[in-house]
Amino acid sequence: MLPLAVEAGLKLAPTHKTEDVGRGFSLAKGANLKVCPTELNFLTPLLRNTNSPKPTVKELPMNTKYTYRRLSKDNAAVLLIDHQSGLVNLVQDYSPNEFRNNILALADLAKYFKLPTILTTSFEEGPNGPIVPEIKEIHPEATYIPRPGQINAWDNEDFVKAIKTTGRKQLLIAGVLTEVCVAFPALSALEEGFEVFVVTDASGTFNEATRYAAWTRMAAAGVQLMNWMAVASELHRDWRKDIEGLGKLLSSHLPAYRNLITSYSAKRPVT
Repeated sequence: MLPLAVEAGLKLAPTHKTEDVGRGFSLAKGANLKVCPTELNFLTPLLRNTNSPKPTVKELPMNTKYTYRRLSKDNAAVLLIDHQSGLVNLVQDYSPNEFRNNILALADLAKYFKLPTILTTSFEEGPNGPIVPEIKEIHPEATYIPRPGQINAWDNEDFVKAIKTTGRKQLLIAGVLTEVCVAFPALSALEEGFEVFVVTDASGTFNEATRYAAWTRMAAAGVQLMNWMAVASELHRDWRKDIEGLGKLLSSHLPAYRNLITSYSAKRPVT
């Protein structure tokens, strides 16, 4: 497939003539083509080696209108989906320790910001296993929905009802596996008018190729991709609100940040 946005008037014909260049294609006469500026380097040899009039090149329209809607601790809820003792063994795009840390960081920030948190599992009695116990320890009072078999959590009425009961419209989603247990409910929530933010480093899958395919699919639909630290920072907005609280959250899950906070604390005057 050629990396071009082509109007109906453009004809590309395979060629093996020595005088034609450009990945085995030549331009037919009267061609009108529309192309991104980044593709001009590819088109240059084509245009130089054709006898037809120079095609009309138009830039694709750019979407310049964007509204930055920040995460709000008054409008966000956290959905932790299928972080189960069996399923987490399938995660290969993060090391076990790294992935565990990221999951618990998200759980901790949900508690710190007092965000409604909903936990759900899929077919616990089968090989997927029970929920990772530390998550329940952090959120003992969280709404917990053990799904009997629905793969897409959004297909479970109790799960959707619990989300809508919160009254929140911004959903922070993480889970295992990224392309299934995260992507399916994320796309379903978008369809129902929610703003969806997938916490990428608290979601895992088999390999990086699968991860990027899932990210691309979700982002193309309108899902926003963030890591847990970006979520914490956007919710907090201003360090002056609670230096010690945010510092403790970050240093608990980022060793480098622990060094930073230790240095900061050591330099503070004793009162």
